[in-house]
Amino acid sequence: MLNIATEKNNGIPPKLTKNTLRTYPLGGLGEVGRNMTVYELNGKILIVDCGVLFPEEEQPGIDLILPDIAKLEDRLNDIVGIVLTHGHEDHIGGVPYLLKMRQDIPLYGSQLTLALLQAKCKEHRLTPKMHVVAAGETTKLAGFELEFVAVNHSIPDALAVAIRTVAGLVLATGDFKMDQLPLDGRITDLRAFAKLGEEGVDLFQADSTNADVPGFTPLEKEIGPVLEQVVSRTIGKVIVVSFSSHVHRVQQVLDAAQANDRQVVLLGRSMVRNMKIAADLGYLRVPKGILISEAQAADVPDEYLVYMSTGSQGEPMAVLSRMVKGDHRVVPGKDDTVILASSLIPGNENAVFRVIDGLVRMGCNVVHKGNAKVHVSGHAAAGELLYCYNIIKPKNVMPIHGEYRHLVANASLAIQTGISPERALICENGSVVDLRAGVAKIVGKIETESMYIDGKSVGKITEHDLQTRMTLGSEGFVSAIAVVSAKTGKLVNSLEIHARGVAEEARVFDEIKPQLIKALEKELAAGERDRKALQKQMRQVLGRWLGMKLRRRAVIMPVVVVID
Repeated sequence: MLNIATEKNNGIPPKLTKNTLRTYPLGGLGEVGRNMTVYELNGKILIVDCGVLFPEEEQPGIDLILPDIAKLEDRLNDIVGIVLTHGHEDHIGGVPYLLKMRQDIPLYGSQLTLALLQAKCKEHRLTPKMHVVAAGETTKLAGFELEFVAVNHSIPDALAVAIRTVAGLVLATGDFKMDQLPLDGRITDLRAFAKLGEEGVDLFQADSTNADVPGFTPLEKEIGPVLEQVVSRTIGKVIVVSFSSHVHRVQQVLDAAQANDRQVVLLGRSMVRNMKIAADLGYLRVPKGILISEAQAADVPDEYLVYMSTGSQGEPMAVLSRMVKGDHRVVPGKDDTVILASSLIPGNENAVFRVIDGLVRMGCNVVHKGNAKVHVSGHAAAGELLYCYNIIKPKNVMPIHGEYRHLVANASLAIQTGISPERALICENGSVVDLRAGVAKIVGKIETESMYIDGKSVGKITEHDLQTRMTLGSEGFVSAIAVVSAKTGKLVNSLEIHARGVAEEARVFDEIKPQLIKALEKELAAGERDRKALQKQMRQVLGRWLGMKLRRRAVIMPVVVVID
């Protein structure tokens, strides 16, 4: 029986005792994105990762979603550092917003990770304190001794981190897989994992994203030949869509284009920025003359072009979606091939399929993971995780990174290798785990919320605001305006009703006007002159009528003006 955190231990955590290590996620559990884990020991705080989550359809108008960094607002001076495992947005995208709360928090990460983050911070006009670390190195931050371990992922320079404390040894993998023939020759360092296992890992926090996938994640190198073949068969232009930080995939696209005498155009601000950084640091090998600008491509025939674009998750403002809407210079069409070289993030399926439908309507040949081997995951599947459990033999396991089913699948793998069920901790965002004397326990839960970024607004949009936006979009908006006299208790002029997004003619509202006037005058006759009270009465009457007559739950905005 798994130790399910949602079934017990959800009370207020006890006061943290001396030499006990406390850890709790502020994001990344029960979801794919906004990964952030906090570690606290003897009054000091260490953070591993601080990413973002991209909005879904039920979050209209939202740009990004942050971990609940507001929970640290009163503890900012206790933070000794932020460790970043790799450079994907779901692990580094929230850092600038945390730095705006305290700019001098030290950041630790690999060369590429920090270079990508520095570019982001520059856009926010921040100059962070960065410390480049490499696999095999160790560093001390207050009571935390950190050792960095090379891991393989879908972006170069990824690191796991071992955290040694007086309370025990924690190993957090970050995102990882065990590709034995990686494009950059950098494999997950299982020897280092084994050495840590021999030392004694008290708490193993392992990536869960692919824990429910049997076997082993396919090799990245198997993608290159497929891309070359698809490009060679295409008569017109080729558009490849991927994450803007997927350096390995871009490398394969460059190689496929070179093999087919084509030139490559990078589309999307983040794609251009990230690949320049990767090329400047030597992580991306760019054949001479292969890259051209979007303006230069205007003079090149389609059969000699490959576009490398953002928008793999159907984001409405990303390049691919704009192409489908006809809002971009590059227009896909007949004889063209669009390759979606990425995995679907849960929750984005509808948006992606809409884009695919749009491309097919335009006459494109659409190639994706479902019909060709054009992408492999960057996360360890069940077979790889079993290897890790057998190599490390941790005392306690806390699956991280993934939706709830992924976490449960990961814990189940750990139990199969001999870990006691009560030592496999299924947690949620806010679950508090204390480690002491080799034993990890869920001791409580802190309430966490999503922090929404809407333009320049950070954390001000609430779930209620989002529900209102959804209602506006699906049910419409109705306003009722009345001017009443405080002296006479009567309406000064006729009551007006205006509707938007309600598929009814204006005259249908003539039926409800007498009821609204009657309700208002009844309240006024009883001596009510408070504007808010009168508006509340109007909302109730109009709301009941809309529900019964039109079967709608529109947003109702009553306006009452009281004059002397």
